Amino acid sequence: METSNRRSSKIKAILKALNIDENPDKDAIRDFVRQLPKRPRTRILRAALLSYFESEALKPYQAELIKLQAHLEATGRKAIILFDGRDASGKGGTLRRVTRYMNEKHYRVVALGKPSEHERTELHMKRYIEQFPHAGEIVLFDRSWYNRAMVEPVMGFCTPKQYRQFMNKVNSFEESFVADGKTILLKLYFSVTKEEQAKRFERRKNDPLRGWKLSEVDLQAQALWEEFTEKKYELLRKTHTDLNPWHIIRSDSKHLARLETMKLILRSIKYRGRSRSLDMEPNPKVLVSGDRELRRMKRQRKKYGQAVR
Repeated sequence: METSNRRSSKIKAILKALNIDENPDKDAIRDFVRQLPKRPRTRILRAALLSYFESEALKPYQAELIKLQAHLEATGRKAIILFDGRDASGKGGTLRRVTRYMNEKHYRVVALGKPSEHERTELHMKRYIEQFPHAGEIVLFDRSWYNRAMVEPVMGFCTPKQYRQFMNKVNSFEESFVADGKTILLKLYFSVTKEEQAKRFERRKNDPLRGWKLSEVDLQAQALWEEFTEKKYELLRKTHTDLNPWHIIRSDSKHLARLETMKLILRSIKYRGRSRSLDMEPNPKVLVSGDRELRRMKRQRKKYGQAVR
């Protein structure tokens, strides 16, 4: 696979050969494209158009998210949105699209690192609760307290006893979070196939702009695929509730995952001024309810001895 450095060097060499500046104006770009052979020109134009139309398709929903945010601010309500799931499942990219045009004063993206030695002696939920929103604010967790249900037990970062205690208590914790009637909790699980995850890891390895994303957990995610799948099954079996359900986002298509995430948020939180002409219907191939996903996994376990995804 060609690295970004090699592609960049090729482009610079082509620009130099065509006597075009590395930061060309519109006319220079137009002339450059015209001189390209038909096949690469078609490929470049197709990629550019696809990127443009996907970006444009999200904008009406991003505008609605601004309305939603303003309504929460006006009414003093609060929203907590969890972005959990496998590594390289598109959580970060979706978060950036969701918040791109929001008022930065009234939302926060929280991505907590490893707990300190002092934090390890405290209640697991404490450092997350400290990040909860105040009135009129949205907090989006890029991985949440559910690390204790997925990554930590698989990687040996917590004891079996700590895992069991968390799974037994987390539902009651969450019930207390929303008991005030003003706090909304939305739990999203991003689900990517093993093949697509492998492709994304390979891209990170070969792209200096994305290499920083590779972590210790990423490097073992493929080898530990079945273990993570088993923990996902237990997660849904024990923590998908009527009050605080899980929503599964199938994220092999990043664009569709981003679109369905926005639509889900907009459907889940009532706000004034909602567009009646905008399509808010869920795509069942992308958005799956937690109970439907659990039924699918149960069927696979019965048929194959384990769930596939």
